[in-house]
Amino acid sequence: MRRIVVVGASAAGLSAAETLRREGYDASLTLIGEEIELPYDRPPLSKQILAGEWAAERLALRTLDQLTALRLDLRLGVRAVGLDPAARIVRLGDGTEVPYDGLIVATGVRPRRLAGDGGHVLRRVTDALALRERLAPGVRLAVVGAGFLGAECAAVARGLGCEVVLLEPAPVPLAHAVGERVGRVLSAAHTEHGVDLRTGVAVTAITGDGVQLAGGERVTADEVLVAIGSRPNTEWLESSGLPVDDGLICDEYSRAAPDVYAAGDVARWHNPRYGVAMRIEHRTNAAEQGLAAARNLLHPGAGKPFAPVPYFWSDQYDLKIHAYGYLRGHDTVEITEGDLGERRFLATYRRAGRLVGVLAAGLPPKALRPWRQALLTQEES
Repeated sequence: MRRIVVVGASAAGLSAAETLRREGYDASLTLIGEEIELPYDRPPLSKQILAGEWAAERLALRTLDQLTALRLDLRLGVRAVGLDPAARIVRLGDGTEVPYDGLIVATGVRPRRLAGDGGHVLRRVTDALALRERLAPGVRLAVVGAGFLGAECAAVARGLGCEVVLLEPAPVPLAHAVGERVGRVLSAAHTEHGVDLRTGVAVTAITGDGVQLAGGERVTADEVLVAIGSRPNTEWLESSGLPVDDGLICDEYSRAAPDVYAAGDVARWHNPRYGVAMRIEHRTNAAEQGLAAARNLLHPGAGKPFAPVPYFWSDQYDLKIHAYGYLRGHDTVEITEGDLGERRFLATYRRAGRLVGVLAAGLPPKALRPWRQALLTQEES
């Protein structure tokens, strides 16, 4: 294998490239990224960058010197538009073709949008900076979607003195992931901080003065942020013959086809620890899967299944939330420590009696360590 191409220059792609060099691969290594910026970290976009606490330069994952040391054929500001697995060629938007012996797909996701003109999304550093310029005391911001991204942005906007209306179609925000009781507790933090939280409402379009709801009602706002989820960037693979269904379908080794692997938000792979296919949009998973995919590409005969315990965190107001495991699909939730009413608690999640996840709010991360170890030591499904 003398030519490896990594498509996607964010956390997963960078992790894969660094792992390839660290594992001794010394031949041609091409890293392709659609954005013009050097690889940067995304979680701070909805926190420190939106709040104006960090300069954009602080997001950089590596310096230019560090990237140079990897001896990359670095191609930024160009997107992949097609793949021919038979010829082993990646086609780029600038008309060039990049041949490969091994390929790692790490093209991530893009935000879902609503009908109508205007509105902000938050995925790139340019998105965060553009929204930050519009947020000032007294500005009325409508946030569509009360998931973790929407909730974090609502909290930051309130901290900047904005009026915030948070619109969510579900009766209880985040209930599908963390359960109704925990979802209600996390939502209460917003109402206590003056957010106008409206649940059970569907937004159909962005208007010139806000948003329109399914029943015809309009909610006025100076600015609108759409945080209703994302779509995997797999369109460039549609004619490739590779399996695509809400992500690039991979086996337990993160392999989609011979010598083709995927990592990060775009990968839907079989996690043998939980016995299900999953696609995880968390920063730590991106880096870990980039590493695993690179190793398995280099050493397919000695490949190891990628079976992580997923981890995510969220900051909302003064509340810090940490979680391990795969909480979706749980059937029981137990508060094993602290008190929900005080928003200082630890909840465990089980499916068919088996521990599948744990979430802590208002507690130090060390409170989760024994539970993380319990999740790691359980037998795989």
